[in-house]
Amino acid sequence: MAGSRFECEIAPPIEVFALTAAYNDDTHPNKVNLGVGAYRTDEGRPWVLPVVRTVESQMAADQTLNHEYLGIQGIPDFRQAATKLAIGEDSSALVQQRVDSVQCVGGTGAVRAGADFLSQKCKYKIAYISTPTWGNHTMVLQAAGFTEIRNYRYWDQERRCIDFEGMMEDLQNAPENAVIILHGCAHNPTGMDCTHKQWEEIAEVIKDRKLFPFIDFAYQGFSSGDLDKDAWVVRYFVNNNFETLIAQSFSKNFGLYNERVGNLIVVAATDDAVTRTMSQLKLIIRKLWSNPPNHGGRIVATVLNNPALMKDWKENVKTMGDRILLMRKLLFEKLKALGTPGTWDHVCKQTGMFSFTGLNACQAKELITKYHIYLLKNGRINMCGLTTKNIDYVANAIYDVVMNVKDDPKL
Repeated sequence: MAGSRFECEIAPPIEVFALTAAYNDDTHPNKVNLGVGAYRTDEGRPWVLPVVRTVESQMAADQTLNHEYLGIQGIPDFRQAATKLAIGEDSSALVQQRVDSVQCVGGTGAVRAGADFLSQKCKYKIAYISTPTWGNHTMVLQAAGFTEIRNYRYWDQERRCIDFEGMMEDLQNAPENAVIILHGCAHNPTGMDCTHKQWEEIAEVIKDRKLFPFIDFAYQGFSSGDLDKDAWVVRYFVNNNFETLIAQSFSKNFGLYNERVGNLIVVAATDDAVTRTMSQLKLIIRKLWSNPPNHGGRIVATVLNNPALMKDWKENVKTMGDRILLMRKLLFEKLKALGTPGTWDHVCKQTGMFSFTGLNACQAKELITKYHIYLLKNGRINMCGLTTKNIDYVANAIYDVVMNVKDDPKL
């Protein structure tokens, strides 16, 4: 047989998707998927938000809608409403017309488009990401042309909390024009967010060191259940006149995972700077996906621009948030009741969809092989994968691996 032109190595599997595939193939009756970052009901099923069902029914009956291409920037009603949701309707940046946005293919697309602009047009080549961070940040930044990806300390594994002193030291030592990837709320994967006072200190260092804040904002509503409270960090930077990019995602808070609904917000010092930036972003996006998909963006735009639907959506978000809080409380209580060694207060202190449990790679592997409980090797679990039916099984399994499985430095 003749050789192939496609001479390349087999790439390593993407962990979170490989976990889902393994879970789907597993026939064990008590299997539990705590890996994928998607909401699940107490029955362990995906949930289409009722408000989304309502809008989709309306759209299906609307004979004026079609499947024509959208413009490069996407749906204007979506972009404007999404931007106001993030930075606030009364933001001075809106009044001064120094903010604009572009609809993107999910939050990932927003991060990529923003990173492309910063690398290609601003010539920024050094980016800082938290340790740990979302698994895709590094690859996206590298693909965008950043030549050096550095880490700033964030999670203290021993104390199960934020290493704020280490984080500040690393930011203070960052060179001018380094791009700092910040998590707007519900930090992924740790679920630990800085306090407002700590954010004020972070912003001061970014200003003094002339760094560039790029805010990844994927979980609005999933941290506190309150959309405005969860936007505090974004609004603090905007209201204090920082130039910034904000990558929004509506995958989680609308449950529109496969519709890929994102928004990249540009906040600049002047309206002229915004105009020039948007002209370049249009060219970047033309090369990436040309124009965004319509369906998910239309759903979000319809909800955000209709007070009655907006009220329904907020109730849906609260339903998801309340269930996550309940699962945190139950897991903590059951681990404590079992006498599980170590501190588990962080499970309740963390916010959002994920918990960084503190379990090591060996313990995570044992949970998968012995108990068919699927989680990332860094110990991150999706709290939405827990239910009132499987919580005892999971808690007992965690107790067992903590008691009997030690760390292996080779993993």
